[in-house]
Amino acid sequence: MTAFKVVAFDCDGVMFDTEAANRAYYNDILAHFRKPPITDVQFAYCQMHTVDQALARLFPDEKEYGRARDFRKKRGYGPYIRYMKMEPDLVEVLGWCRRGMKTAVATNRSDTMDRVLEEHGLEGCFDIVVTALDVKNPKPHPEQLFRISEFFHADPQEILYIGDSELDQDAASKSRVVFAAFGNPGLEADYHIKRLSEIKAIVTARK
Repeated sequence: MTAFKVVAFDCDGVMFDTEAANRAYYNDILAHFRKPPITDVQFAYCQMHTVDQALARLFPDEKEYGRARDFRKKRGYGPYIRYMKMEPDLVEVLGWCRRGMKTAVATNRSDTMDRVLEEHGLEGCFDIVVTALDVKNPKPHPEQLFRISEFFHADPQEILYIGDSELDQDAASKSRVVFAAFGNPGLEADYHIKRLSEIKAIVTARK
């Protein structure tokens, strides 16, 4: 088997448990417009998609959607970052990976990602960070993973991508990268893992 050159991570649900942070974020936006709290079905969609796609789902009226976008830009995501829970193995695994490989992020987050990395002390831990703002088509389109492949001049089979959603699964399948499903046994994947530390065994087996 081909050895891995790159290990790429999704953010929400992989690098961080963001359920509390994102629920609070969207509920505050909804409350500002006197809407009821987010439902579980709505939240599942919002967790996977870009913030603009999420707001379009929560505010189907075009005028309300525009006002919600303006409000969220003024409010920012900063107050909610403290509610994000970093996966306990993340820092150690990143250090291990970077001894012989490159590291990347492929996320549907947009203008919040830089601050998330900064406030959690992860600046400089990734060789490239590709957000929804960096591509024309966010996940499930494979463009983010294509961008990572081109950046490192890496064959798709030399890239291990860790994700937790159907959007990650679809992007990985379309880009032909090797996919490890994190904490979601229902996904179709090359590997299934429950802890990020399991990445080490996957990588080592390919050396």
